[in-house]
Amino acid sequence: MDAKISPAKSGTLYGVLFGVIMILEFVIMYVIGMKSLVDTSVGTIVNVANYLVLPILFIFLGCNHYKKNINNGFISFSESLKTGVSITVVAGLIYALFSVIFNFIFPDFINEMLEITKSQMITQNPNITDKELEMGLGMVRKFMNPFIVFPVTLVMYALIGLIYSLIIGAIIKNDKP
Repeated sequence: MDAKISPAKSGTLYGVLFGVIMILEFVIMYVIGMKSLVDTSVGTIVNVANYLVLPILFIFLGCNHYKKNINNGFISFSESLKTGVSITVVAGLIYALFSVIFNFIFPDFINEMLEITKSQMITQNPNITDKELEMGLGMVRKFMNPFIVFPVTLVMYALIGLIYSLIIGAIIKNDKP
């Protein structure tokens, strides 16, 4: 008798692939130079990929894999939710761990990002006061803290996975008769 593979476990590989792709995007952008990419559409494209295209793609692939290869052509709504959320949580976990480790290895990265943010704030609002600028940079600095980045990334990707899994699950579900 074959042991049944859970929907969450079946999505782990897709979550790992998704997390590794996000890390590669980040590393490539860092190597190229974030300062040179700030005023281009590259950052927007990466964000659209990480929060829209890649989650939908990997959730769809993971649910379809579970449906066709593991569950004999059937997938319930709850199984697609479990698969999709597990994919995005695994990806978020990998990316959050990388982000925390990266910030410990390269502590100057936070200062670089704060300088980029400061120049953007001044460009967007030339009349900003020093107090408003420091208050805004203080908030950015708080959200770059590893103890904030890690849980926020996990929760954010879990919610993204939940929303997209609801949509994809409604489309591809095929209950056993």
